[in-house]
Amino acid sequence: MVGRLRQVVPTSIRERYALKFGIVLLALGVIVGSLGLVATAALTNSVESTVLDDQEDAAVREAQALDKWHQRNAQIVASSSGAPVFNSSDEAEIETYIRDTYQELPDSKMNAMYVDTASGEIIRGVNTDAASLQALQYPNASDLHDDVSYFDVQRTDPYAMPDETGIAFDVRPVVSYYIGVGDENDDRALVITFNLATRSTDVLSSTDSDTVVTIVDEKGRIVGDDAYLGYEDGKEAVTFFESYEDRSGLLKKARMDAPDATRINTRPSETLRQKPYTFAPDGYVVGYHETADGSIVLVHTTESEALGFVNTVNRFGTAVTIGAVLLIGLFGAWLGRNTAISIDRLTKAVGEMERGNLDVEVETARIDNIGRLYDGFASMRDELKRKITEAEAARSEAERERERVQEINDALQQAAAAYGDVMGKAADGDLTVRMDPETSDNDTMQAIAADFNEMLGELEGTVERINRFATDVATASEEVTASSEEVKTASEQVSESIQEISNGADDQYESLRSVDVEMNNLSTTTEEIAATSNDVADVAERTARTSREGHDAAQKAIDACRNLETERDAVVEEFEQLRTEVRQIDDLTERIAEIAEQTNMLALNANIEASRSAPAEDDGGFAAVAAEVKDLSQDVKDTTEEIGGRLDRIQNQTERSAEEVSHTSREIERVHDLVTNTVSSLEEISEYAQETNNGIQSISTATKEQAESTQEVVAMVDEVATIAEETTAEAETVAASAEEQTSALTAVSESAGNLSQQAVTLSEALARFETDTDAETAVAESLTAATESGFGEGVAQSDHDDESDETDIGGDAFSFGE
Repeated sequence: MVGRLRQVVPTSIRERYALKFGIVLLALGVIVGSLGLVATAALTNSVESTVLDDQEDAAVREAQALDKWHQRNAQIVASSSGAPVFNSSDEAEIETYIRDTYQELPDSKMNAMYVDTASGEIIRGVNTDAASLQALQYPNASDLHDDVSYFDVQRTDPYAMPDETGIAFDVRPVVSYYIGVGDENDDRALVITFNLATRSTDVLSSTDSDTVVTIVDEKGRIVGDDAYLGYEDGKEAVTFFESYEDRSGLLKKARMDAPDATRINTRPSETLRQKPYTFAPDGYVVGYHETADGSIVLVHTTESEALGFVNTVNRFGTAVTIGAVLLIGLFGAWLGRNTAISIDRLTKAVGEMERGNLDVEVETARIDNIGRLYDGFASMRDELKRKITEAEAARSEAERERERVQEINDALQQAAAAYGDVMGKAADGDLTVRMDPETSDNDTMQAIAADFNEMLGELEGTVERINRFATDVATASEEVTASSEEVKTASEQVSESIQEISNGADDQYESLRSVDVEMNNLSTTTEEIAATSNDVADVAERTARTSREGHDAAQKAIDACRNLETERDAVVEEFEQLRTEVRQIDDLTERIAEIAEQTNMLALNANIEASRSAPAEDDGGFAAVAAEVKDLSQDVKDTTEEIGGRLDRIQNQTERSAEEVSHTSREIERVHDLVTNTVSSLEEISEYAQETNNGIQSISTATKEQAESTQEVVAMVDEVATIAEETTAEAETVAASAEEQTSALTAVSESAGNLSQQAVTLSEALARFETDTDAETAVAESLTAATESGFGEGVAQSDHDDESDETDIGGDAFSFGE
């Protein structure tokens, strides 16, 4: 078996003990790591299975809690329906009982109603003003008569009942329980409604911030949760009857496999990510169970909360496995390394001995087989040394010469090592180091040290000058930047001022143009006024003449009004007499009517007496006379009534005529007053017209003079407008130049800033070189501070000898470059 294994293993591996030990150690680590990872995975799966079982149990508990909530409400309704008061017809007592019962109901109560199952009418109700179940959007209210049971409490599906307060929300999520009460022939039922939103206080997982519980009906709509269905977060957050958005097929799986739990590695639906749930992990665990009424209860928990212990177990198992592998590797490496080192040392010692070096050390503190092997080789070495002692004596002279050469070589090596250290420090940036020529007695090495020290001195001076130059450049750049910023600011202010001047000149030019137009219009208007004033003077003359003629006509109108007043007085007197005559005729007519009435009564009495006392044969003649008298009196009465009617119309007409005459009289008096006032006004108009004529003549003369002055003003305004236009053009040119200057200063400021930054970079690069100049550190700090403050607050100006620095840099920089 071992022989076949040796044939399989390559010779390169068999020849190296450390490699063979490493391969065995690696195989052992792989085996231990694999076993650890497999065990960790098994433990993780076991714990994850336990977590999923707990999530499933949570869903089952929530579903059972929902069923118990429905059962409790149904028991409350059933116990309330058994009261004897429902067997009476006293609706007031029934309402009192319902109100007392309602006060003892849980906080999720919404209303209690005593309804007519046939019509849906709410006969008596508590906490509702609705007249019927239909007004409350009660589901299938028309079928209540057929569905109601007098023995078992039944429940509606969840529905949205209008919020009768209507303050914050339009509807409320509710479920109603109903049972028939009283005599079955009375068609009466007790209906109690509960709020589904307030049921969130009964959710078992509502205190866990990383868990969301939702209840979904058969249509995939949310009808319950642990967040009050969003009614505590505003109208926009309400989720009642919102779609669950089942993208993972949970609802279908729940109806087939419930109860169960599963792990989802994607983000939840949009509904769960928004208010009121704000459940938005990258992965989560969900347990689900179907209730007795077909609703699905889903309990969502974030992956970090549900599987946090699983992840901890996984990490701990992985860490333990890795630790075990590392421990095995470290222990094996330590053990193998010691053995391999001992064997390698012995192998090297044997090699040295094979090459003739018998002074090699063959010693070890080990006492095992390897230690005994060391002892054997040491004895063999001593024996060989004894054997060659004589040969060494013969070569002693040559050996002494070799030793002398070796001493010289060692001295040179020591000097080279010392020089190498100095060169290394110089290469690291320390330019203050120097080689000690006395380190070696060799002239060549001393010359090398002197030349190297001279070169370092020159290099140190060059670095110092470059440092000073970089500092001066940075300071000057910051000064240029600050100055350019000030000039730029001033240039911008000048540009803005010139632009304002340009805008003002434009406005002035436009205003002068407007003034020019207005002055031309004024000149034209003045000339028109002068022409019109002459016409007005003629009109004023004609007005005076016409007013005098009107005065004469008005005087004649006054005389005519006086004549009309005289005639009006006569007419009024005639109307008064006519009114008196009409009243007298009316009195006569009334008397005639009374006489006709009395005659009619006498004829009636005569007819009655004739029918009583006269013989039968004479009755016809007397009765005929009585009838004739009756007819005649009736005709007189009718005629009298007709006369009375006509007299009334005449009297009314007379009254209206009298009123018209009175109105005409008042109008004549008003016209008389108006004409009198007109005469006075015409006299004043005549006087004013003459005065107007005189004033218009003066206005005409002044207007002509004003027209001439206006023409002169127009000419001057044209000249000022031309000057304003030229000013605008020049201001625009100056503004453009100022903007170009601002752009140039911006470029200068940016260039100076870049130069300052480059100087800082150069100083930072030179800072790694250490020189003997004490001020170098202060210069570097000053440069850094100047650079940092230069871009924000400006740089304080420093005094430097620019001319000497530029001369030094010009020469030394070129020498350094070469």
